[in-house]
Amino acid sequence: METIKNAANYVSESVQQAGATTSKEANKEVAKDNNASLSSRATAAKDAAGDKMDESKHETHADVHKEAAKH
Repeated sequence: METIKNAANYVSESVQQAGATTSKEANKEVAKDNNASLSSRATAAKDAAGDKMDESKHETHADVHKEAAKH
């Protein structure tokens, strides 16, 4: 039963990681957009950094659950 729980948690973390990656990439594009206001670009850059942290956190959690599901 614990293996199933770990597998489900792995999938959940992987989905959340993908969402953070998508958000990070979108924010990076806004930050680079010369047509966007300076405040929008700065906010997007800050948000992209936060998304990168979330992405890393979810990747780490996914890896832990993946390894736990193997045992």
